This record gives sequence, structure tokens and C-alpha cells, in this order.
Amino acid sequence: MFHEQRMSVPDSPDGLRAEYDADLQAALERDDPSAAGDAIDVDRTDIEALSAGESPDLSLEEAAEIQSLAEGTADPETIVTMACEHLLLGMSTAVLDVDAVESELDLELDAKEIQQKIERRAPMSFDEFVHIQYVIVDSVP
Repeated sequence: MFHEQRMSVPDSPDGLRAEYDADLQAALERDDPSAAGDAIDVDRTDIEALSAGESPDLSLEEAAEIQSLAEGTADPETIVTMACEHLLLGMSTAVLDVDAVESELDLELDAKEIQQKIERRAPMSFDEFVHIQYVIVDSVP
């Protein structure tokens, strides 16, 4: 699950996203997509796309809502909080600052934007989260 502390990552951010998409699909399998759409505030087309094996554009909060459907998982707010705290913890473990993350990131975000997103002062897409997490975990010695 994406909100847990990671110590290793696959070979690419796309591989990491594929792992997380599989986790989110498993959370949706608990109910049919229409029932899940009633339980959470995520666009039905995104739920259906995820159920069909696609990788829709989600916000971190939407991914957390989907993940919260899994048995024994925390509420969406707690999932987002844990996910962002693990990014900060990973940066500390890897001895990275936001400038170092920016230099390795395959997205066009500057250090200030990265910091704002990790600190939850700016919205973060799930794809941005995955890319930032990939850079951090890949840098841990």
C-alpha cells in the first residue's frame, strides 16, 4: 500500500505506479465499481478505468479514498497523512533535501513546489506522489 514505508522500489516510477494500481484494484474488488463509487468521492469513470486495468489521473486524496476500501485500512485522511510523513522520513533517511529530489525527478516541479506538496500545502496528484516517492526510496543507501 502506498502509505506504508518503502525500503525498495521497482526499476521505474511506472513500475511503482503499476504496483499501487494493483493495490487500488484489489481494494475496489471488495465491492463492484458502482458500489465503490457510492462509498467514496471519486469519479466513477476513474473507478471504472482502474477496475479495467488502466491508470487514471487521481489525486493523492482520491487514491487514499480508494485504498480506504481495503479491509483493515485507515481512513483516507490518515492514509494521506501517513503517506506524506513517510516521504519526509524517507528524505531524512536518504539525507535528501527538496533540491536533491528536484534534480532526480522526472516531472517538472521545482523544489518549492515539491516541498509544498509533501507538506500538504499544495495539492498533489497520485502520479506526483509516486514519482517523488520513487526518487526518495531509490536514493536510500
